[in-house]
Amino acid sequence: MNGVHFDGQHILPAARTLKEFEELIKSDFQNIILLNSHIGQLKSLIRLAKKEQKKVFMHADLVQGLKNDEYAAQFLCQDIRPTGLISTRKNVVLTAKKNGIIAVQRLFLLDSIALESSYKLLETTKPDYIEVLPGVMPHIIQEVFEKTGIPIIAGGLIREKVEVERALKSGAVAVTTSRKDLWDS
Repeated sequence: MNGVHFDGQHILPAARTLKEFEELIKSDFQNIILLNSHIGQLKSLIRLAKKEQKKVFMHADLVQGLKNDEYAAQFLCQDIRPTGLISTRKNVVLTAKKNGIIAVQRLFLLDSIALESSYKLLETTKPDYIEVLPGVMPHIIQEVFEKTGIPIIAGGLIREKVEVERALKSGAVAVTTSRKDLWDS
């Protein structure tokens, strides 16, 4: 996304349902997140989004009816072609990068051990972005960015505007949220 991340958009609204996705397609947001989806809907959803000039970042791990492996990642990259793939899985992130799809490595940072193993994973995957969960840990967001130099997206457990502001002040380039009341932050 060269230089300006997500076209300067700091909130990345995440659709949990088809209805929410359709609302986002009609919204002013350029970049949107598709959380839950079904394999049979993907082509039409991405086609609709592209028609409306939206950039869709898909959670590859949350596609129903699709196994979570490298073949699934190849299918998503070659047949569906979203703007970006978000995943906790190393092979999905590496496959996205190989196919010219923006790769977002999702990290669940539950404790110090998870943080240390995540640093090792990032040395291998070298994603375009890192999604840090939970996103309500400003000092961890700052540390991960300082240690990796990879732009950070904060997500998970962000419930209030002040938490969005803290995440952005700590160095996150954007915040993902499914909370509609934060979409217009």
